Amino acid sequence: MAAVATVGALGLVLTGCGERAPASVHAAERQENKVPPYADTKQLPERLAADGTTIVVGDRAAPTKVRVYEDPRCPVVEEFESVGGASILREMTVAREVRTEYTLASFRDDRLGGDGSKRAVNALRAALEVGKFVEYHEVLFRNQIEVESSGGFTTSTLLELADEVSGLRSDSFDQAVKTMKHESFVSASQEAYDSANGDEPLGPGTPTVVINDKQVPEDLFGLLFEKDLFEGLLASAHQAPEWWKAS
Repeated sequence: MAAVATVGALGLVLTGCGERAPASVHAAERQENKVPPYADTKQLPERLAADGTTIVVGDRAAPTKVRVYEDPRCPVVEEFESVGGASILREMTVAREVRTEYTLASFRDDRLGGDGSKRAVNALRAALEVGKFVEYHEVLFRNQIEVESSGGFTTSTLLELADEVSGLRSDSFDQAVKTMKHESFVSASQEAYDSANGDEPLGPGTPTVVINDKQVPEDLFGLLFEKDLFEGLLASAHQAPEWWKAS
């Protein structure tokens, strides 16, 4: 609970991708503070949920459930993944304290042009087929800024980045990336994102984090980018779930 109290004092007013404008959280220090590749994620179980759109990472029996809404082209998601609280989320998932669920959106294509988000989501789904989603997901976000500045996620770029994940490249994976094999998954995932706000016509913005079915509210959005505070928030949800759901 201390983490929640502290964020108000920091005055962290940040926004994500969606109807809100992108924000730069730690742009000046991102290069020196980037989270290194997390080798232990190779041990994480990963699967597609029964709904056909949710990618679940970690122990099914983990006491805390965290859902993350992400678009591969969203720069604010990149900050969350590279210099923000995502490293804490990975550590707690490896420790079986959390299971992480991903809903992958692709709305940025409509706003920026091109089809890079759709191609990246398709490729991530193909990586899931061989148990390489977590590692490939890290690689894509670690390279997002450079990729976006040079034309976005293309078929050739996605295949080149796949070379960084041991055992990912194969004829079947390459064909899935080239032919958009999982295009129906891409569309269904975007629909799941769009419907996440209930009657609202648009999705919740990216990144959005939902802990034990309660969305981190807008006034606490800055917690996602402060590792210690985000860890405190996850700990409070784990240690006092009824308080978190009611707060």
